[in-house]
Amino acid sequence: MASLRDLGLSEYEARAYRSLLEAGPTTAKELSRASDVPMGRIYDVLNSLETHSLARSQTASRPKKYVAVESETALDRLLDDKKAELEQQAEQYEAIVDDLVDELDAAEPVEEPFWTAAVGPAEAVDLQVERLDAADESIVIVASSLVQQFDADDLAARFTAALEAALERGVSVSVLLTPQLVDTLPETVGERYRTIYQPHERFETRTSPEVSGTFEIIDDTEVCIEVPHPLTQDETFAVIDLKDPEFAANVRAEFEPRWEHAKRLRL
Repeated sequence: MASLRDLGLSEYEARAYRSLLEAGPTTAKELSRASDVPMGRIYDVLNSLETHSLARSQTASRPKKYVAVESETALDRLLDDKKAELEQQAEQYEAIVDDLVDELDAAEPVEEPFWTAAVGPAEAVDLQVERLDAADESIVIVASSLVQQFDADDLAARFTAALEAALERGVSVSVLLTPQLVDTLPETVGERYRTIYQPHERFETRTSPEVSGTFEIIDDTEVCIEVPHPLTQDETFAVIDLKDPEFAANVRAEFEPRWEHAKRLRL
């Protein structure tokens, strides 16, 4: 059940404010009895409510009387205060992350080969997006068949958003497709290509019939190999990520001549 405490009030403040709403203009002593807030705490509670603009006092009266601000106005003010608090916390966390990124990036990377795998469409895209987000210099995408990354669903949207973010931070992206794959791409993909990717100076797509398999090369140090689903067409069953500079170099060496002889794509 929702409570005023969820918006930042203490238990005493919440009880006092509710009692003020019900009682109308009242003295601190009367409010203490009505709300069960101890008399020794009631003035601190009322001062806090006034500080948060949830109550007003009539100083001319003796004894001083208090009245609650209308509930809708009070809740809006509490919500604004909570939003401001959360924004400040978010800024603090962002600053912490920036400091930690610099600190952790300063550590020497481990060069020992390592591989991992993700099984299932959503898990596969999770791994691919993670690796695309890690790219600092280059991304090479090779595809010979229509897979979910070239579709128009939510998983594809995450993949393409990661590519767009990579371009924004200065990563170059090269995409090599078969002509047959280009012919089967959904119109939404073609529209995205024309409006977002094609004008970008660090993005280029070419086509070549000499393409087999679907994979990505990240920064020439790791390769994400997609495993198609054996029973379902156009769906990725798993992704295997191999972080091995020597293997990545061999794959890049096979890619380069095909890229050089490929035809530039213009949709």
